[in-house]
Amino acid sequence: MVDVRDKAVPDADASHPAPKRPVVERIACWSAGHRLIVLAAWLLGVGLAVFVGQVAGAPSKPQYDPGQTGQAEHTLNQLGVVTPPAESVLIQERLPGATFNSDLSMQQATQAVVTALRHLPGAAEDITTPFGPAGRALISPDGRSALVTFRVAGPHDVADTTVAEDLAAVSRVQARFPNLLVAEAGSASTDAVGNNLMNSDFHKAEFTSVPITLALLLIVFGALIAAGIPILLAGTSVIATISVLAAVGRWLPLGQSTSELVLILGMAVGVDYSLFYLRREREERAKGKSFADALQIAAATSGRAIVVSGLTVMISLAGLFLTGIDLFTGMAYGTIPVVGIAVAASLTLLPALLSLLGKWADRGRLPVLGRRQTAARPSRLWEKVVRQVVRHPLRWGAAAVLTLIVIASPVVGMRIGSPPIDLPNNLPSVQTLDRISAAFPGRPAPAEVVITGQNLTSRAMRSAVTALEGRSSATGQLQPPITAATVAGGRALIVQVPLAGDGSDPVSVAALRTLRNKVLPATIGRVPGVTYVVGGYTAAAADWSSVLDARTPIVLAVAAALAFIVLLMAFRSLTLPIVSIGLNLLSVGAACGLMVWVFQDGNLQGLLGFTSYGAVSQWVPLFTFVLLFGLSMDYHVFILSRIRERRAGGATTPEAIIGGIAGSAGVVTSAAVIMVAVFSIFATLSFIDVKMLGVGLAFAVLIDATLVRGILVPAAMTALGERCWYLPRGLAWLPTLMAEGGAGERSFPTTSTWWPRPVRRTLAPRPAAVPLAVAVPVPVPVPAVKAVAAPEGAD
Repeated sequence: MVDVRDKAVPDADASHPAPKRPVVERIACWSAGHRLIVLAAWLLGVGLAVFVGQVAGAPSKPQYDPGQTGQAEHTLNQLGVVTPPAESVLIQERLPGATFNSDLSMQQATQAVVTALRHLPGAAEDITTPFGPAGRALISPDGRSALVTFRVAGPHDVADTTVAEDLAAVSRVQARFPNLLVAEAGSASTDAVGNNLMNSDFHKAEFTSVPITLALLLIVFGALIAAGIPILLAGTSVIATISVLAAVGRWLPLGQSTSELVLILGMAVGVDYSLFYLRREREERAKGKSFADALQIAAATSGRAIVVSGLTVMISLAGLFLTGIDLFTGMAYGTIPVVGIAVAASLTLLPALLSLLGKWADRGRLPVLGRRQTAARPSRLWEKVVRQVVRHPLRWGAAAVLTLIVIASPVVGMRIGSPPIDLPNNLPSVQTLDRISAAFPGRPAPAEVVITGQNLTSRAMRSAVTALEGRSSATGQLQPPITAATVAGGRALIVQVPLAGDGSDPVSVAALRTLRNKVLPATIGRVPGVTYVVGGYTAAAADWSSVLDARTPIVLAVAAALAFIVLLMAFRSLTLPIVSIGLNLLSVGAACGLMVWVFQDGNLQGLLGFTSYGAVSQWVPLFTFVLLFGLSMDYHVFILSRIRERRAGGATTPEAIIGGIAGSAGVVTSAAVIMVAVFSIFATLSFIDVKMLGVGLAFAVLIDATLVRGILVPAAMTALGERCWYLPRGLAWLPTLMAEGGAGERSFPTTSTWWPRPVRRTLAPRPAAVPLAVAVPVPVPVPAVKAVAAPEGAD
């Protein structure tokens, strides 16, 4: 065990008391000195969260689409109006030539489906058949396909279970008529398949990510116990967050995918933060320092970098609140807490565990891997690369920027949309829906006009609906039949208006615009005392696009501005935050460009197991931006902190750049490999939007850890020279998040003018150690401050 107490260290000169240590360092020392209390508190907190989540868990607050579509959904929900899910049974000839009217077996199979559904008590209602004049619309134009439509009876929240009885009845009919295709599909059956698939995907991601992460950590540390510590920290952060969200979900608009996002982000940042912290502590011990000294230096350097990184990630995610869209709001409510818990665990749980374990943290060494050097030596490869970049910054920087611009160029043609069914094409229900669409083309979901007020059954309203039918026929964009039905005991009226087009093409969007802006104001809008909103599939897509176009620039600007402020206080520099934000935008743009090339343009479909629908999912680009904007700062903060630390020790800016990047190469590469592996798991899951997110995140992290880290950062900093440390005198009052003079660094004067006196650039012809003499406060029982050499190549 290691005894570390958060007490002031007596100075050799009583007239100059030792400066108060930064709060992050004091928290770590207190946690290490009270390790049992901290560990007990964490275990109790996680256990309590799990218990409360199990006991108080409830369905989350409903999520609504933006714009008028969301208003329509909210109105119907408040009125308790629930439309039973619609299902269709397709009866189709397998052999060419036969038709519904000429093939007796096809008619018999259709009647058998109707009989089977009617004999299921409480399972199906509103059954419509292709028999008789009224059913002609349910026979395909070529006569080879027929439909039986119905609605799933019973409570809506158990429709997934109820529809299973309908599916079983249809399957029995299919067995009786093997020469025909008899298959069912609809909203209830696809929802049931989707929910089961989502649960399966979540468990697959959960049980795959942990073993892969553990295996990579074993390679990094070579010891089982040390490798298990990041898994413990990340796992408890994820479990605690998901449990708390389950307890408070009834008041928050949390979607079904929130748990997956919490798992993705929690594992990524939890492992990242603990990896940086652990590697720094182990490297200090390998240099001969005591456990107490090593822990204190790790807290003063990596610990503060974790705080800056975590704040940047949370600020970026908080930008989602500015969209006003429930889906993004729910994502923010889920992901911000897991990052905050991971940061808190890194500052308290990690020091307590390390203090408790002591030398046991290195136990469980594995053959071959266990012989690895604990201290990370500077990477010769990266040192050679960075030296070349520092010698020719403009040449290398321009080439890297051009590469990222080329990768990002497909973003110019990005189309935003959602697939009609976000499920793999190999599922039977999806294949049946495709067959129905092919046999019965031109049947888009109609626009749904929700009308509320006091005069819903008046003569004026009836006249307005009649006028709506007349104007619809005149425009050619709105198609008959237009139907109207009162719901909620006459408190609302729903008018369904079929739109021209396929529901998502420009023709349908133009028809929706005509309905909203011209037809409805001239008809329903003239009835006094009523209000209306237009929803439906086409309206939802149009409202999403409209809101995203208006809010995305605001989100980007606010996230960048707040991140700039945090980085300004962290590095006491006006230029480094600008450089970091600019490079982040380049890497995020490249990730979005790759997503467009793969998922919108349909490349690599066979490898990734998806079918392109010609667009990028509505929520993925913006969420990818805010998440990557924060995560990319991980590497920038840690690398820049190492460069700054060397610069604080008296090294020239070029040598600080080379030493900082080469010295931190091993730990940054390890963290990037783990994060890429975790994100890549989600590229293998079933839902295409989750695949998009996984591919985009993995690629962006890869770009950050290679092209940005090795070329763009040193190129930009070398080109700026001493201007990297420029801070106007008017901003000297700003507080600092990376306090100078702490363990592992000493203070240095920042440049207060934009054009400082030129500093001669000197580069050693071969790798050379950069001397860095610092004063490190040593915890009790050592009675005085002693001078030590600052660590090389650690982070």
